[in-house]
Amino acid sequence: MKRSRIQRAARVTAMGVAIMAFPHSLCAAPQAAASGLTIPGLTTGGGSSLPMDIIVLLTVLTLLPAILLAMTPFVRLLVVFHFLRQALGTQSAPTNQTLIGLALFLTYFIMQPLGADIYRTAVVPLESHQISSTEAISRGAEPLRRFMLRYTRQKDLSLFVELSKEPRPRRPEDLSMRVVIPAYVLSELKAGFQIGTILFFPFLVIDLVVASVTTSVGMMQLPPVVISTPLKILLFVMVDGWNLVVGSLMKSFY
Repeated sequence: MKRSRIQRAARVTAMGVAIMAFPHSLCAAPQAAASGLTIPGLTTGGGSSLPMDIIVLLTVLTLLPAILLAMTPFVRLLVVFHFLRQALGTQSAPTNQTLIGLALFLTYFIMQPLGADIYRTAVVPLESHQISSTEAISRGAEPLRRFMLRYTRQKDLSLFVELSKEPRPRRPEDLSMRVVIPAYVLSELKAGFQIGTILFFPFLVIDLVVASVTTSVGMMQLPPVVISTPLKILLFVMVDGWNLVVGSLMKSFY
């Protein structure tokens, strides 16, 4: 019984990895049987869900978004967008919901081919009972590991290999996900901060020029940000800033 529960939880996790590739496949509502609602893999023959299975499912669904977002470009995109908003000095425009929504859709755009590959190699054979749940998770992890290793710095990998006390592998593909995931997050944070710092410089020059001009003419009571903010927004709009920023971010993953 315990082994079957573990297999059902693993099956739910493997299917969750492919959500980005085929969201429409999750929209079909299960048919209600005469004896009650039937959830594949989580109901007994009589149609009643096991309490422990429901707890495992809810736990997986709660942690799954955070896990998937940490293993995708979402971290870098969101960091850059927040840096850009701070550089513009607009405080709350665009709103957090807008930036998060844009980052999510850009993440889906980047990860969709990878999700389709995971769905084809892991979820489809699992649903047709050709492979076990453990093998499905192993197959689904391979494309994701290759994606993360492509954007992970060697220095970050070495750090977590040393902290984990694991023997150094012959090749990066032999590293465990325990090492690859935190190293990937660190690399993405560094890349996001680097891009955000570069975005800050043009707007910083405008702030310095405006502050120097207002001080030299004796406008002490007028905060320089009142003048510099419209100028920065005007410059950003004139150069089509959103297109440049998003285009550069997307090209960094291709």
